[in-house]
Amino acid sequence: MKLGPDAAAALDAALAALRKGDVVGLPTETVYGLAGDASDPAAVARIFALKGRPADHPLIVHVAGIEALDDWARDVPPLARRLAEAFWPGPLTLILRKQAHVLDAVTGGQDTVGLRCPRHPLALNVLKRFGGGLAAPSANRFGRISPTTAAHVREEFGDAVPVVLDGGECEVGIESTIVDLSGTTPRILRPGRLGKAELEAITGPIVEGAAKESPRVSGALASHYAPHTRTELLTREELGERARLLRARGETVLALTVGRAVDGVDGRVLADDPDAYGHDLYAALRELDARRADRLLVEAPPRTRAWFAVLDRLGRAAADTPEDAP
Repeated sequence: MKLGPDAAAALDAALAALRKGDVVGLPTETVYGLAGDASDPAAVARIFALKGRPADHPLIVHVAGIEALDDWARDVPPLARRLAEAFWPGPLTLILRKQAHVLDAVTGGQDTVGLRCPRHPLALNVLKRFGGGLAAPSANRFGRISPTTAAHVREEFGDAVPVVLDGGECEVGIESTIVDLSGTTPRILRPGRLGKAELEAITGPIVEGAAKESPRVSGALASHYAPHTRTELLTREELGERARLLRARGETVLALTVGRAVDGVDGRVLADDPDAYGHDLYAALRELDARRADRLLVEAPPRTRAWFAVLDRLGRAAADTPEDAP
């Protein structure tokens, strides 16, 4: 990866910060991460403190390639290697049994660790030069909207994160697919751009959703990815009527819709293609949230397989829907 002088200086500054135990804003193809040395307890503690993240909520360790699997995981099953060969670098996180040296703070006290090799060239450059794993949850306050530009990270943390590498807009825009390989049955614990059909081409039949014994993973809480604005997820037919009712009560209303606007309701329209919608989702939510309306009404996309990951994020963003909503 060839860098100009300004970008090279920023990369050097990021590596210096990481090596002394600081955290940096790191672009990946999914969302921007708040990255720190996964083997440094102080750096990991800094990530938790900045995010306000619960201590039992595990982090994902980002690595430079498939050769790092055995550095962080033990008893790695052949299926994990096949998946990594097929989809790394890329938006796939593998849950595996951890090596003894992996910090409990990284795993949330569990015997499993999440590993991912990101596809963004700048992230890969940092990882290869750093020479170790980087814990890098999304660079936002816990439970809030994930960042997809460097500006989002700066808005979120200001001077508390002095080094933010600018890798442009994230290509994917929503978090990685998480597949648990720590048990007897492969399971999708978080949907993402990489879908079930693509995974099953490698794994054979795969189960969706957690079992009672499944490990805790990032982004699986009922409320997550949430704006500060009270948010409701509605059908198109419900949205227009709900907007009229709320405005009659004196509330200000904005809408996020699919393909076309709802007459008389201000807001943003996103593409009716799931990949394009996912790319733009978090930026649109941040833009609308910044307008400080009383209510944000989100049109639910089609309930089809292609929209599964987007529907997951929207459902969690609107988890605190008021009781009087449709």
